[in-house]
Amino acid sequence: MKLSLQTLLVGVSLLSASPAYADVILHAFNWNYSEITAKATEIQQAGYKKVLIAPPMKSSGEQWWARYQPQDLRLIDHPRGNKQQLQTLIQTMTSKGIQVYADVVLNHMANESAQRSDLNYPGLAVLSSYQANWTYANNQKLYGDLTQNFLSGSDFHAPGCISNYLDVWQVQYYRLCGGGSDTGLPDLDNNNWVIAQQQAYLQALKDMGIKGFRVDAVKHMTNAHINAVFTPTLLSGMHVFGEVITSGGSGNQEYELFLKPYLDNTSHSAYDFPLFASMRNAFSFGGSMSVLVDPGAYGQALAWNKAVTFAITHDIPTNDGFRYQIMNSTDETLAHAYILGRNGGTPMIYSDHGETANLDGYRWQDFYKRADIKNMIRFHNSTQGSGMQVLGHGQCFLLFKRDKKGIVGINKCDTPQEYWVDTYANELNWYVNYTDVISGNSFQVNTQWLKVTIPARSARMWLQQ
Repeated sequence: MKLSLQTLLVGVSLLSASPAYADVILHAFNWNYSEITAKATEIQQAGYKKVLIAPPMKSSGEQWWARYQPQDLRLIDHPRGNKQQLQTLIQTMTSKGIQVYADVVLNHMANESAQRSDLNYPGLAVLSSYQANWTYANNQKLYGDLTQNFLSGSDFHAPGCISNYLDVWQVQYYRLCGGGSDTGLPDLDNNNWVIAQQQAYLQALKDMGIKGFRVDAVKHMTNAHINAVFTPTLLSGMHVFGEVITSGGSGNQEYELFLKPYLDNTSHSAYDFPLFASMRNAFSFGGSMSVLVDPGAYGQALAWNKAVTFAITHDIPTNDGFRYQIMNSTDETLAHAYILGRNGGTPMIYSDHGETANLDGYRWQDFYKRADIKNMIRFHNSTQGSGMQVLGHGQCFLLFKRDKKGIVGINKCDTPQEYWVDTYANELNWYVNYTDVISGNSFQVNTQWLKVTIPARSARMWLQQ
């Protein structure tokens, strides 16, 4: 279809977004630390500038979710790696110009009610294992005295499972439980001792060379707790972002109750679930790509310097309550083109080893090295810091440029979309090749009117050569 010229220019700058935080993060979900180290050159060549690793602490069990059940914060020892392996990882990635971010769990401790009735952590069994292999345990230490427990029952909120996830008090003071007779994950209090332990833990990771923290389950912590832990000294030079899952932006109840207060009352960034909801809306049957022109203007995307953008996170396919948010695989690819083509936010690419294979094949296994994703990252890196101007949009398509450096076209529909661009008004460079990083298709601008064609169910990311 040929669309009449109705050019909408939306001039957007980076505002206060830090270029350092706009680099692409690889979420190496549940990868062994040694594997990340071994693939450092490959990760670098794919264009990633940051890598998010499994929570560095003491935890047990091979299941992915066991990484989110801390037994001890004072040392790093779990099936994905230990302190020595993390130190090697940090040194190797730093030498490649890649920063290492740590996933951290501060809301709760491991549910060990099946083994014992007390809330002394790490508990007698773990302390005994330290003593039995003292040299090894001491080598994994971050801080503290490993001969005794570091938490007791007085460091936790009273037991009780969350039953109403729209009740702020319950969400932040009760336990995350699995249903049935499950007693849940013991929920940490924000007393002075707990705060001091968590600060010592995070400072030790920072001293090792960690440059960012993903704060797990931050929705379940009070802002008073968060701000007590993350002092200006601890935050200095760090990129900190929280996981607050919502199903929308401004006007959405979860957003208003949890995500907005978190962003308003801390200095942290956050996963951009409002933008994710906007993308799901745009790509849905009957939805319009026009909602992606500037969703932030309507509160349906986070501020560009606060947003960690994504098309999938590990929480969505691995939790029953969030699986409805999984997009069609083609739509998900188009969503990746949008977050890697647009200006602003810190894009995150999720890549696992088949932990979600029972749900949707092996869609995200080794996703980080898919050819189209690597080429999209190349476009992102090449246009870093350039403004964004929307050229045209409609129910099926969105077309925008990154100053004169590149043009992005996304078509969600089953028929090709054509759009005529006035190259005088929109200041594209003439007599140079613009080559699509995905298909290899090229064009040159040599007349005032340029017909841009976006094939059906496809994205094009033309980069000036």
